[in-house]
Amino acid sequence: MTTSQGELLPTTRRALTHRIAVAQAEGRTPSLVAAVVRGGRAVWHGARTSVDGHGPDENVQYRIGSITKTFTAVLVLRLRDEGVLDLGDPLEKHLPGTGAGEATIAELLAHSGGLAAESPAPWWERTPGSLRPELADVLGKQPLLHPVGRRHHYSNPGYTLLGALVEKLRGAPWEEVLQGEVLDPLELRRTGTRPSAPHAGGWAVHPWADVMLAEPVEDLGRMGPAGQLWSTTGDLARFAVFLTLGDDRVLGAATVREMRAPAAPAESADVVDGAAYGLGLQIQHRDGRLLVGHSGSLPGFLANLTIGVEDDVAAVVLTNCTSGPLPAGVGADLVRIVAEAEPRIPEPWRPLREVDSAVLELAGQWYWGTHAFALRLTPDGGVSLGPLSGQGRRSRFRANGDGSWTGLEGYYAGESLRAVRRPDGTVSHLDLGSFVFTRQPYDEGASVPGGVDPEGWRGIG
Repeated sequence: MTTSQGELLPTTRRALTHRIAVAQAEGRTPSLVAAVVRGGRAVWHGARTSVDGHGPDENVQYRIGSITKTFTAVLVLRLRDEGVLDLGDPLEKHLPGTGAGEATIAELLAHSGGLAAESPAPWWERTPGSLRPELADVLGKQPLLHPVGRRHHYSNPGYTLLGALVEKLRGAPWEEVLQGEVLDPLELRRTGTRPSAPHAGGWAVHPWADVMLAEPVEDLGRMGPAGQLWSTTGDLARFAVFLTLGDDRVLGAATVREMRAPAAPAESADVVDGAAYGLGLQIQHRDGRLLVGHSGSLPGFLANLTIGVEDDVAAVVLTNCTSGPLPAGVGADLVRIVAEAEPRIPEPWRPLREVDSAVLELAGQWYWGTHAFALRLTPDGGVSLGPLSGQGRRSRFRANGDGSWTGLEGYYAGESLRAVRRPDGTVSHLDLGSFVFTRQPYDEGASVPGGVDPEGWRGIG
């Protein structure tokens, strides 16, 4: 039996259903709905519910809490890509008088601006936003708890500031800007700041008895950019595709890739847990794979969006309980189940359409001192350099059009690579940020810093 690239095998679908069934039963949540994305579209939808004869589908809204922050980050990065602001700008430059203006926009996006985790009491998630009409009401008398830029400290008020920044620079409410710049272009028609039928109700489940209590639904007001949104598995599946591939109507592929890169100093515990934070996205190393996305919670609701970019698999998990199953763990498991049962099929190998002979001449083995490296041409017109064996510094390089390349990752990110030629045009060595790579270990014919012992290589005897 054969199966199309998009369709999941029956055994995979059963494994996915089993995982969410266990989560709903053991987590004691009134309902749990999930979706899996592969190849740019949703390929599976599943739901479990405590109500006989009724199961939520991909169009039922749940509150998604802090996944809202990723949407707010997209709006800020659109401003950056348009040249309206720079991520290195202090907030004070564009939104003066907040008392937290020394934090840069990038630091606010990455939760490293030193701000408090929450607004002053009473707890903002269970009280009307009208209690905090101004930014000063959200930030309190002491907005900064830590030195700016020194540590990752998750901050809901930080994203309130980013929402206010969007409003200031766009001259319109955050909600309107989000609708016009993200929700409409991506056709996320079931995502919004207020629930629209059909939608789930939020519940608290008693920790020691199978009874429930309805949770209040509050409009978060100023705190909206940190957690106001409602959405569906169908819409979040499309949003996952956007966060993987980009969409030039909203953000290009390079910018969403930038969002997925670590941008905050990691706490010691985060290093142990394999966790980091990008620009509006959580990052985790789990089960041997790199996952990006975001979790969310508000009274009565838990949510998670998880993307395994290299596996081309994403998962959405939404529930309507205050505490119960851990959606981040369920989402990671859904990605793992598909990635292991049906590994991504690579694109066919194809030869390059054209090649510069001067670049092809550089391909092959090089030595940094006695360390052996290989330089390879890449399909995108650049080159890569990495150790021939074991661990070591490696990077891809982007061609600059003048015979040089710029490093894209790791130790060599931003560093310049160029071939140094002799007067007769032959290659002497590669220069990578002052490091000399030669065709032979300590090549006598190349310009090696410090020189080469004239007695050459010798044994002991």
